[in-house]
Amino acid sequence: MQIAVIQRILGILLCLFSLTMFPPLLVSVSTGDGAAMPFIAAFILILAIGLALWFPVRNDKHELRLRDGFVVVVLFWAALGLTGSVPLILSHTPDLSVTDAIFESISGLTTTGATIIVGLDLLPKSILFYRQELQWLGGMGIIVLAVAILPMLGIGGMQLYRAEMPGPVKDTKLTPRITETAKALWYVYLGITIACALAFWYAGMSPFDAVAHSFSTVSIGGFSTHDASIGYFESGWIEAVAICFMFISGINFSLHFISWRHTSIKPYWYDAELRTYFGILLFICLVCALHHAFSNHYDNLDEALKDSIFHTVSIATTTGFTTTAYQDWPGFMPLLLLFSSFIGACAGSTGGGIKVIRILLVLKQGMREIKRLIHPSAIFIIKVGNKPISERIIEAVWGFFAAYVAVFALLLLALMATDLDQITAFSALAACMNNLGPGLGKVSQHYADINDVAKWILCFAMLLGRLEIFTLLVLFTPTFWRR
Repeated sequence: MQIAVIQRILGILLCLFSLTMFPPLLVSVSTGDGAAMPFIAAFILILAIGLALWFPVRNDKHELRLRDGFVVVVLFWAALGLTGSVPLILSHTPDLSVTDAIFESISGLTTTGATIIVGLDLLPKSILFYRQELQWLGGMGIIVLAVAILPMLGIGGMQLYRAEMPGPVKDTKLTPRITETAKALWYVYLGITIACALAFWYAGMSPFDAVAHSFSTVSIGGFSTHDASIGYFESGWIEAVAICFMFISGINFSLHFISWRHTSIKPYWYDAELRTYFGILLFICLVCALHHAFSNHYDNLDEALKDSIFHTVSIATTTGFTTTAYQDWPGFMPLLLLFSSFIGACAGSTGGGIKVIRILLVLKQGMREIKRLIHPSAIFIIKVGNKPISERIIEAVWGFFAAYVAVFALLLLALMATDLDQITAFSALAACMNNLGPGLGKVSQHYADINDVAKWILCFAMLLGRLEIFTLLVLFTPTFWRR
């Protein structure tokens, strides 16, 4: 383990992160909301910590190894969660405890959207902007952004990229150089964000709300500047824009880049994961709409269909926006929507959950086992999009599922040991581990009323979900620390 190299990179990354205090600081100055000092203090403190880590080892420029990359990623996300909470701790509005501020910070950076804060409409605009900014930065991963910058500082980035994006197709690169890959992804991400902000503004949002909600929509984060979320605007056009960009952001960003580069929609059409993703959303929408029609929960069927589509896309993509209290819907629908977050969005998107490609591979593996029962001697090859999938990837997917179920069960028992009821504990853990946000029971609106121990457990769950479990769990294995 190259401690000096890890320390140097962590110091540089924290120095870069300190610069994110300037946008909300400018918002504070321009609006005169009186919340500038927390951001000035946070900038100085985070920059000082970064320089203190970097300066003693500034000349140690050895190449980063894969094992070091995992440590850097985990340490950096932990450091981000802690240092990102500084403005929230120092701010008088809202008045948060250290635990609550760290929870809010980690929730934002992991694009979970689980909030502690009640009374968003009364907060200073700079604080509201900062929360949205955290989600936008976390959406594609600050590490990927750093990969595009660090080579200029003499630091290789491929190891960080692999550690940050551990999906089943992680080794597929869009361009020969990882720096160009990271830049390409961020150009696409930025372009979609700008388009989303303009669409929200055109649909009727104020410029501030349009930019703020574009951050949390494209990042699939779900934070809002209002307690009523998207429902605050009471606009069908705004909801339509949100549905469109939540769906787009749930697609693998590699597809967006390839389609843009070739000026063709064929990459979308031929992608098996995207077709499965669309099929799942369509099926859940139809189930919810039909249940509303037969249960007479809505007087207006058009309203029932609109809410069914919005909440299906919002919850299934793990965004977490709401327009109504979907947790009060009749029958099984709230639980169906919560279960849809376990599937989540596509691999390589800003969404959370297990990912559609893994679900697809598990289903194909299940069908193969059924065929083997009938034809024990036959050889069946699993294919996705007419391309054979190696057994190594299938094994990795099953390993992910095993780890996911085991960790979920242990954390669920830990949450229930803190005196949370079963519905609250299960839904809170599902919402945080899948980076969804709103749950059921006591956490259907916010997480302010649960105990501090449960909040720390959920912070760990959010980091697990953001790093797709293995990146964090690998640090707890003895094999990782052996030479």
